Amino acid sequence: QVQLEESGGGLVQAGGSLRLSCAASGRTFRNYPMGWFRQAPGKEREFVAAISWSGDYTDYADSVKGRFTISRYNGKNTIYLQMNSLKPDDTAVYYCAAAVDQPFTIATLQNEYDYWGQGTQVTVSS
Repeated sequence: QVQLEESGGGLVQAGGSLRLSCAASGRTFRNYPMGWFRQAPGKEREFVAAISWSGDYTDYADSVKGRFTISRYNGKNTIYLQMNSLKPDDTAVYYCAAAVDQPFTIATLQNEYDYWGQGTQVTVSS
């Protein structure tokens, strides 16, 4: 079992920044890839960013490339999502996820992930 808890969401003006954190507990953190997804009102949940278990590989949705950065600190069992130059279209509930029992180095599809956090709200005002 893996438990995931997101934090760091909030209200920010367009052009501003936020850093989301996701703390994991349970299985050995350094052994599995993790990712961030988001779901805006009335829309399906979508991929945002992913990171390999070692942190050597990352991947991003086109909509956030150059603005968001995913990272992980295995010593603290935590991943981060640094979000810069935020836009109103970034408003969503952001979820972190762990691909614990999958044989992937990095995962970008929702069905590749086994565990999900409860989500944290990010609201970007214009």
